[in-house]
Amino acid sequence: VPIRWDEALDTLADKMVELRKNNEPEKLMYMRGRYSPASTDLLYGTLPKIFGTPNYYSHSAICAEAEKMGPGYTQGFFGYRDYDLAKTKCLVVWGCDPLSSNRQVPNAIAKFSDILDRGTVIAVDPRMSASVAKANEWLPIKPGEDGALAAGIAHVLLTEGLWSKEFVGSFKDGKNLFKTGATVDETAFAEKQTHGIVKFWNIELKDRT
Repeated sequence: VPIRWDEALDTLADKMVELRKNNEPEKLMYMRGRYSPASTDLLYGTLPKIFGTPNYYSHSAICAEAEKMGPGYTQGFFGYRDYDLAKTKCLVVWGCDPLSSNRQVPNAIAKFSDILDRGTVIAVDPRMSASVAKANEWLPIKPGEDGALAAGIAHVLLTEGLWSKEFVGSFKDGKNLFKTGATVDETAFAEKQTHGIVKFWNIELKDRT
């Protein structure tokens, strides 16, 4: 039912006052989209602090800053990545569509056909995206099951001895102890550039067939 702006403001104000009276300011959450003086400085910068809620999120939380966190935590480089699509032979497009979204869309469009000519494109996505339509292989997983697929792939890589020994390291006696369902002694593995791979196997991966 359409209502006037003043009615909408009164409704919001009444709900916010109710939360404050109940000593529940944290139950207010503010989420904003792209930047503007009002949304950035006033609504995002000032309102939550005055009201007393820690729950306010910016567009960046699901966009730019989230993208930077990946290389930040894995490579120590907190910034935007640029991928070497000009030399890529196997492109795995997982839960994204570089032909129509994310950064560097024109670059992805220009390089995509060359990757198909010299290699393989594999798309993991529950929906038929533009990248899926052009990919060599499509894994149409059920929504929310990305983690199950990733754990299954990791399980196979370890049980079949397909991990990079040069980067990850290997078992001290040269025998692969990663067996389905079996717990592995952490001291039996000499790690190089990774941390806690045997512990992760024991906790998460050993049963993820």
